[in-house]
Amino acid sequence: MTRIDDLDDAVRTELRQLRESIDNIDAAVVHMLAERFKCTQRVGRLKAEHALPAADPAREARQIARLRQLAENANLDPGFAAKLLNFIIAEVIRHHETLAGRTTAEH
Repeated sequence: MTRIDDLDDAVRTELRQLRESIDNIDAAVVHMLAERFKCTQRVGRLKAEHALPAADPAREARQIARLRQLAENANLDPGFAAKLLNFIIAEVIRHHETLAGRTTAEH
């Protein structure tokens, strides 16, 4: 097996640059998720204040279908995109349920 140290300088440079790009993209993904969760926290508070259910299966299904189409258009595995969104949705619902419990306990 070849070690990185044994590679040509141009290959090592390209590898380093690609990894830097990946690191930047990972940071952007984290920041985008943080922004998304700020919005979903506000949605959760509104749902709790108005006694709405934490989950909205119809919207979730529409979002998953939409994301699958976006993924397909971007040459990303739609199944992977759906799994990622399902994971995020589960976390959002958990937050909404927690907020609903707090709001119920406050009244």
